[in-house]
Amino acid sequence: FQARYVEEHRLGEGGCGAVFAGYRIKDHLPVSVQMVVVRQAVTQIRDNIVMETSAPVSLLEWFDFGRELILVMERPVPAVDLDKYIEENGGFLPEDKAKVILKQLVDAAKHLEDKHIFHRDIKSENILIETGSDVPRVRIIDFGLSCFVKEQSQYRVFYGTEIYSPPEWYGRSCYRCGPTTVWQMGVVLYEALHAGDFNTTSFLKKRLKFKRHLSKNCRDFLDACLTKVPETRPTLEELQHHTCCLTDHLMCDKRMRCDANDSLRSLTCLQRLAIKLLLQFIGDVQKQREFTGFKNDVIHAILVKLLLRHNVII
Repeated sequence: FQARYVEEHRLGEGGCGAVFAGYRIKDHLPVSVQMVVVRQAVTQIRDNIVMETSAPVSLLEWFDFGRELILVMERPVPAVDLDKYIEENGGFLPEDKAKVILKQLVDAAKHLEDKHIFHRDIKSENILIETGSDVPRVRIIDFGLSCFVKEQSQYRVFYGTEIYSPPEWYGRSCYRCGPTTVWQMGVVLYEALHAGDFNTTSFLKKRLKFKRHLSKNCRDFLDACLTKVPETRPTLEELQHHTCCLTDHLMCDKRMRCDANDSLRSLTCLQRLAIKLLLQFIGDVQKQREFTGFKNDVIHAILVKLLLRHNVII
């Protein structure tokens, strides 16, 4: 671990121990480092998976120290946890911004489910929001309570944050991965849209109310996830197709258009001239039917992307 990473200042306290900032030595990639006590469940995760860096889950690798396990997770910079992000945005989020985060969160939770991993403690404090672009990017953190799960497994010891526990834990003293994770999706959306924390006991006693002006699809999503009977909750796959999770493409499209315009404006005169000459050349070749399968706008986008990616100065 010490040969590959440098541990720096303390970031905060996770569900199973302190979390520290650090960086990877070879490329100075910012990371967060958490040391947890090894349980059999965590060992199974260690033995079975490392999250792909392209996934919206940020576990990079682990180090086994016998009784303890060091989890190394990506730490996007700049980034804050969702709880802080909501606070910085006035105590609650507008629906369009909350839906962008929700879509990514549901996809991340489904990714974990496909890997047979039960995080068990998905909440605002364990969701990292990368704030370096127009569209916030979601990362799930703190795998200290997670376990490797078999389909339909039931759990009779609760691990997680008690105030967010699903109703079946109170009524049946047991819970399952899928319905619990779906419940947590509802809890996160509730806290994103309302000024105040969620509490399962208060919710069951009808002390918590939904905002009156919520859109129909947000209200439907909350009703579906926060239903008392776990068997009637939707699956994560069904949530991926809910209208609440199909609305972020408009913001993403807007971001792509803005990024493209910014990229074009940032080109030097020589780069613009180079692209123009290349396009003229390609147009001449197309007339000779040697590149009939391409369109100028596609080639233009590729050229701009390549020039910017490789920082080519012509």
